[in-house]
Amino acid sequence: MNVFSVIPVKNEQEINDLAALAREIWEEHFTPIIGEHQVSYMLEHFQSLPALKQAIYEDGYHYWFLCSNNEVVGYTGVHPDGKSLFLSKLYLKKEARGQGLARKAFSFLCGFAKKQGCDTIWLTCNRNNVNTLKVYDKFGFRIVKEQDSDIGNGFFMNDYVMEFSVKDIKK
Repeated sequence: MNVFSVIPVKNEQEINDLAALAREIWEEHFTPIIGEHQVSYMLEHFQSLPALKQAIYEDGYHYWFLCSNNEVVGYTGVHPDGKSLFLSKLYLKKEARGQGLARKAFSFLCGFAKKQGCDTIWLTCNRNNVNTLKVYDKFGFRIVKEQDSDIGNGFFMNDYVMEFSVKDIKK
């Protein structure tokens, strides 16, 4: 039986472990989608120890390790913004995908959103990240627009903005 748990990322050692996990997952998953150079750039600017410390300690982001049978297999990060919860990160290691863990993590995030008083959860997902788009579609997200964001150094994030209504969840 698979025991799923969620552990908050709180201290500098945990944030450092989170940055290492992000590197492992991003290099495997995103390199075929956006290329090695953009992955390296994004890891340095958005998922490095300094970037994650700022996100958690200064910008109001919440991060958690996702665990299966007491082993860290992924992570998630969110930012409450009024009546919306921005789902910034929801990533699993390759060997943990397809086991229903993303759905369990999303269920946890829906509960967190409700506790925060949020009506919606929204996210951005690369338009070429086909398998992930299918997962979010199954969760009930809908595409509300396309977005191309200049992230510097000649790189762009070419995303769909997707939204999920927390109000539709039965208690």
